[in-house]
Amino acid sequence: MRGLFAWPGSPKNGEPFFRDRGTATRTVPGQLVFPDPAMAPLPRSTIQAAHARIAPHVRRTPAWTLPSAFGHDGPVSLKLEFLQHAGSFKARGAFNTLLSHEIAPAGVAAASGGNHGAAVAYAARILGVRARIFVPEIASPAKVAVIRSHGAEVMIGGARYADAQEACDRSVAASGALRVHPFAAESTVAGQGTVALEWEEDAPDLDTVLVAVGGGGLISGVASWWAGRVKVVGVEPEGSRALHAALEAGGPVDVEVNSVAADSLGARNVGDLVYGICRKSVDHVALVTDGAIRAAQVLLWRDWRIATEPGGAAALAALTSGAYHPSPGERLGVLLCGANVDLSNLAEAAG
Repeated sequence: MRGLFAWPGSPKNGEPFFRDRGTATRTVPGQLVFPDPAMAPLPRSTIQAAHARIAPHVRRTPAWTLPSAFGHDGPVSLKLEFLQHAGSFKARGAFNTLLSHEIAPAGVAAASGGNHGAAVAYAARILGVRARIFVPEIASPAKVAVIRSHGAEVMIGGARYADAQEACDRSVAASGALRVHPFAAESTVAGQGTVALEWEEDAPDLDTVLVAVGGGGLISGVASWWAGRVKVVGVEPEGSRALHAALEAGGPVDVEVNSVAADSLGARNVGDLVYGICRKSVDHVALVTDGAIRAAQVLLWRDWRIATEPGGAAALAALTSGAYHPSPGERLGVLLCGANVDLSNLAEAAG
């Protein structure tokens, strides 16, 4: 099978939902097929189809454009995706995957630092599907509480995200559940790309967008939508830099994860799909310190009364810390992507 990478799943009507773009291939029954990374980015038509599919189930979050802000003399468009169902953009990819496939009685399974698990749990509840979510020990208690509130079964899958993914994989192999991957799946990437589709409609003249990166599903979707038309800049914590390391090394590599934002931006390896898209469609990745992330998180709360988790404030941290230097008058977009924050921790950080 040339140019394909597969996870367990079951497309509707016996047809492969994700077709290889431009190369004749065969598919394996009962498997969800992923494209050859060399064929990235995803076509905009794939993202448009995902948007039509998930529109009845997700919120169209606002884009708030400020004439100047955060020390920049040009307009800044904030995409308020933290207002999404389950507290983050992840609901988009979760719904797109669940709505694209027949689901076995075992339901769905996912590994997550919290936000992906919350989104899968929410989508499963809305669609009447069983969900089992594997979380690492570092998962935020606030995020685990959100997952449980949507009726999912929560399993502690090890110390780090990669350990939770391995536990999830073993469960899927034994049960036949549909694995909903947080980033290494075209259905996830296409769903996350609908953020950019909406954002462009509401703020059509952006020059650059700043996007936080964990496993890279969000930035892969955003970069696929805007490929070659808007500069897409990734933002990662210095202590959790899987995409930065992959682009530097010329391929996916494992990294150590140690950051205040590790519960949402804590992937150890972005994988081939994300790397394949981002190496062609992402301008570069800016690294930010944990201190800069905390400062941006506090600024959003203090000046705007926006409560975000550290990962949700990371993209803004690139601007406020100087890790990204916009040109004078540059029309800048900043994606605020998650709000599943422990309010006691935010209060402590805000002093």
